[in-house]
Amino acid sequence: MTQHWWQRATVYQIYPRSFQDSNGDGIGDLPGIISRLDYLAELGVDALWLSPVYQSPNADNGYDISDYQAINPEYGTMADMTRLISEAAKRNIKIVMDLVVNHTSDEHPWFVSARQGSDRATRDYYVWADPVDGHVPNDLTSGFIGGSAWQWDAESEQYFLHLFSEKQIDLNWQNPKLRQAIYQMMNFWIDQGISGFRMDVIDMIAKEPLNKVLVNGPRLHEYLHEMNRQTWADRDFLTVGEAWSASPQDALRYSDERHQELSMIFQFGHLWADRRIGGDKWEERPLDVERLKNALYECQTTMATHGWNSLFWNNHDLPRAVSRFGTTGPQRELSAKMLAITLHGLKGTPFIYQGEEIGMTNCPVNSIDQVDDVEARTIYCQLRQRGDDADTAMQKINVFNRDNARTPMQWNDDPYAGFSTTQPWLSVNPNYREINVVSAQARRQSLWWVYKQLIALRHQEPVLQNGKFEALPAMPASVMAYTRTWKQTQWLVCGNYSAQAVSVKLPQSKSTLVISNYPDGPGQLGQTVLRPYEAFIVALN
Repeated sequence: MTQHWWQRATVYQIYPRSFQDSNGDGIGDLPGIISRLDYLAELGVDALWLSPVYQSPNADNGYDISDYQAINPEYGTMADMTRLISEAAKRNIKIVMDLVVNHTSDEHPWFVSARQGSDRATRDYYVWADPVDGHVPNDLTSGFIGGSAWQWDAESEQYFLHLFSEKQIDLNWQNPKLRQAIYQMMNFWIDQGISGFRMDVIDMIAKEPLNKVLVNGPRLHEYLHEMNRQTWADRDFLTVGEAWSASPQDALRYSDERHQELSMIFQFGHLWADRRIGGDKWEERPLDVERLKNALYECQTTMATHGWNSLFWNNHDLPRAVSRFGTTGPQRELSAKMLAITLHGLKGTPFIYQGEEIGMTNCPVNSIDQVDDVEARTIYCQLRQRGDDADTAMQKINVFNRDNARTPMQWNDDPYAGFSTTQPWLSVNPNYREINVVSAQARRQSLWWVYKQLIALRHQEPVLQNGKFEALPAMPASVMAYTRTWKQTQWLVCGNYSAQAVSVKLPQSKSTLVISNYPDGPGQLGQTVLRPYEAFIVALN
């Protein structure tokens, strides 16, 4: 397998609206990102994944694109984007653009024209259907707003499809002209000097809605292979697809280099470890560590020789990692370091979400009026309709509400956390005076320094880049323990996901400490007592 830059890299996700405001309007922007490039270079990251910065009416904070080749004025200009790519490159940082090609905004010129008549050139860029017995074609529903996913267009007397909000209109990938228009747009951005795409809900592009096939449509891999061949085929280019439906076997199919599709996908199996089986993502259950690590382990073994893993705990759609899998009490940093060490020891490309490196936490609110997330607002209404009272519904919303990940980056203890000089678009988490970058960088034992060290190890150590994964058998449920082996080098990675001490049997071997979240590291291996949330990597001699 050819070695690619992204197999040695760590990617840092930026949610531009919440990263750094440069002009005092309360909204993060491209010049703000540029002003923080030295910080990102110091951390050591290799690439920045930007959530969408394209022209958009912001029905879903940029995931409803009205012009793929223009920048939203809230974020800046195309000149700012060009400068970001250039300034990042000076610091050996690559730019990865978020790409949404399952749907566009209803304000995109393609759809504006399509609504003007069935003879329009872009009419079949979208999914249209005739009424069935005078009603909607079938019972598909919209995930973001509830109700039917079909909307009536009186002028043409047909329905069009929107599986998300009514302003996010699904594209018809069966139309070869639509696909060529998308590839042309992608090549525009590749020519600007970017180094990758993250592809939103990529498993949905081959949908067949009249057959109720919404994910993993029969032509999905055909389309991805065609996309590969017509865009980045001859470049060392990172492509990562979001695929909530994917199993580890699906992830292998997407990322197997012999198929010439994507570099990797985001596979979410491990993130069901605290959600009710058979329920939805708003139904919480106690964290099942056994289920969590088994899901991660299966990805490691399935893609042991072909394909590639993405490694992540959180992103702009998910709760903060330490609030979800660790603790926000006095052991917050200790548990966050444990999460970092046990994930970054795995084989794959690590993705860090902004603020993860300082242990930013969820930000509960008291009322639905304080929630911006369009999905959460819809779910709140549905929970109330099902019988939940307001307090119960808000408890559920506060756990998985996407706003948890979108509160402004906490840079310092100045008003508004150094993000802006005015009230931000979304309120800052009140704990910013204790949890912020300046405070974290000032303490050499902080979480920030652990992330910096893990990123450096990924650059330096072939065992992390290429080493074979093997889970240690007979571990307690709360303990993740595995080895990585490359040639004559073997590392042991171990972490206790519990607030209680636990006894484990580790390999009887001399060892050299690589990294630990306790100042003194582990004692002698063999029968070992792991302290609360203890994690370490040791080289076995």
